[in-house]
Amino acid sequence: MIKFFKRNILFASVFITGACVLIIEVVAVRILSPYYGNTIFTVSSVITVILAALSLGYYAGGRLADKRPSLKLFFSIILISSLVLLGLHFIGSAFLPFLGYFFSISLGPLISSSLLFFLPAFLLGTLSPFAIKLQKTLLPEQGIGNVSGKIFFWSTLGSIFGSLGTGFVLIPRLGISQIIIATGVVLFLLGALPLLKLKAKKEYLQNAAILFIVLAGAMFFWIRQTESSFIFVRDGIYEKIKIFDRQHKGRPTRFLQQDRGLSGAMFLDSEDPKDLAVDYTKYYLVYKIFKPEIGSALVLGGGAYSVPRALLAENPELVVDVCEIEPSLFGLAREYFNLPDSSRLRNYIEDGRRFLHDSEKKYDLIFSDVYYSLFSVPSHFTTQEFFKIAKEKISQNGLFVANLIGDLSKQQPSFIMSEIKTFQTVFPNSYFFAVESPSEISFQNIIFVGHNSNKKTDIENLPLENYSDPVLLSLKEKMIDLGEFDLSLYPILLDNFSPTDYLIARMLQRHPLQ
Repeated sequence: MIKFFKRNILFASVFITGACVLIIEVVAVRILSPYYGNTIFTVSSVITVILAALSLGYYAGGRLADKRPSLKLFFSIILISSLVLLGLHFIGSAFLPFLGYFFSISLGPLISSSLLFFLPAFLLGTLSPFAIKLQKTLLPEQGIGNVSGKIFFWSTLGSIFGSLGTGFVLIPRLGISQIIIATGVVLFLLGALPLLKLKAKKEYLQNAAILFIVLAGAMFFWIRQTESSFIFVRDGIYEKIKIFDRQHKGRPTRFLQQDRGLSGAMFLDSEDPKDLAVDYTKYYLVYKIFKPEIGSALVLGGGAYSVPRALLAENPELVVDVCEIEPSLFGLAREYFNLPDSSRLRNYIEDGRRFLHDSEKKYDLIFSDVYYSLFSVPSHFTTQEFFKIAKEKISQNGLFVANLIGDLSKQQPSFIMSEIKTFQTVFPNSYFFAVESPSEISFQNIIFVGHNSNKKTDIENLPLENYSDPVLLSLKEKMIDLGEFDLSLYPILLDNFSPTDYLIARMLQRHPLQ
């Protein structure tokens, strides 16, 4: 048994530490997303920093192993990495709410990743070459190629388990901070237990244990303090979800926040489901202009389920399908946003584009609200191919309505101008409305309307005064005059080319958030 332990302890160690590296890498994206969005800048920054840390760790670990090939030092590095991981996560939890809003969404992730994740990844990176040296020393009869191959096999296999386990097991069941703390516990035990066996100084291990307990306790205390002002806080599968009450338009209002973006709200002093708190959501009513009688509707992106709730109340016979990829939002909408338990509401937990592709049903109205903030614009919902799929699922004379966020500046590049041009290639019968004002060049909600009909609707000459709803009454003044823009200057967005994160970042450079 002792011989088996001696021959395999290093393989087991690099397997576990390899898993921890990938857990940190996957979770790092989620840690930064509430501040910089789940963008390509966030993902590429985290990957870059982790790879840079590992490469330097490999180099430093190899040199250190040649000078001091010691099992005590090997496991001490693992022990120290646990303390560094928890310490930096605590610092990040305290300062990211301020640091995250100071840097841009393109540069911020690289800086924050370097500060928070470089050092623990560097320390864990030193272990593979160190393990090769130690294994060769412990078992000199094994060839260096054989030893190297086995070490990197087990380390990489651990990384595979860490990556899959984080995405499929840990994140759906635990909060991000809990995952970091659990990873720290594993690393601490992996370092401390062999050090006990190797008779390391008890004072050293006791001090390390005390420091670890203090850091873990501080993390739990900080989490409870920061979450106490919210009604609900949880790490969802795709973003951090918060629910809180504030004043809005002089009225008590309940808000849903996903990562950095507010994605839904409800007036608390009203029981009318059609009394919507967020202005852009009221534009679902444009169906009354283009197709007054609808029998089926699909909402892509449930959020707080304000639009589905209003549609159910507006049309007593209407069947509403909702496709929301975040599993917990449907239950939260029922618990906190007065979503009724109705047989006319069918909820699907699935990616909206995949749902449309697989569905054989055609809808009279599709309302797309998947772009829930400036920092989370899923590119596969911005392309010509997506709009083609959506049009195929609309009935004759049916309507596709989408909420996007952007600016109406004529400067290049422009996310909204590229989107308008792309949309028109699929919906030649299309209309665009600025929720704030067509003359406002800062970012705002822009409503896209595509009518599956050859008959154009003359908005300018419609008798809108016949409608009682303020949104419909104001359509003329909210409609964007595309004659003022030269759309030939902007590219069409395709699955093969949709640099949405870059376009959004450039827009935010023009209009920095306050």
